[in-house]
Amino acid sequence: MDLHTVYLISGIYLITAILLLIFLVFIKPAAYGKYLENTGGLAVNGKIAWFIQELPSLVIPLWFLFSNTPKEIKLPNVLLLCLIIVHYIHRACIYPFLIRGGKPFPIEAFLFAVVFCTVNGYMQSYHILYYADYGENWFNKPHFLFGGMFTYVSGANFFGEMLEWTGFALAAWSIPSLAFTVFTCCNLGPRALHHHRYYKEKFEDYPKTRKALIPFIL
Repeated sequence: MDLHTVYLISGIYLITAILLLIFLVFIKPAAYGKYLENTGGLAVNGKIAWFIQELPSLVIPLWFLFSNTPKEIKLPNVLLLCLIIVHYIHRACIYPFLIRGGKPFPIEAFLFAVVFCTVNGYMQSYHILYYADYGENWFNKPHFLFGGMFTYVSGANFFGEMLEWTGFALAAWSIPSLAFTVFTCCNLGPRALHHHRYYKEKFEDYPKTRKALIPFIL
């Protein structure tokens, strides 16, 4: 994979993200979890699906880091790649096994997620280690913390992940990281809106002042 291919895939991700946003907002929410329709099609156990589909985004960066790195590798690049690794240790190895009574994943959504995580894991790792150059000023960039956001928004977990990857994109400052961040926001943003609507319809005493995704705004 060369830099041209990385940017081409990033462009595809950005276009797909916009189409996904339109679909999820104006047509219907993603058909998994509480929005799964019982169509009788093929499905994968929820825990197994989460574990397998997220695993490539963990294994591929680890493989790059320990067996396929360039001869000269800079500390900021390693730290950025480690951020991805830490995130997907939780997503692949911890979160799936904390799920209680999760619904099965439709096979189409599962396969899409596997392909996305595989390509994205390779693209992010390759660009960070072989092309990114952050220089000495990288360590002076601000870092932001957040917590207790469920007091203010229904989709605090989604807001946190979007904020996390936005910070990652600012730190990486590359087209691939931007593509991944935009795709993540376009996928998780509508999910938070659907969750908020679902909770308001289901619970009469749901807090009136709580927003869906962005505190005090949306």
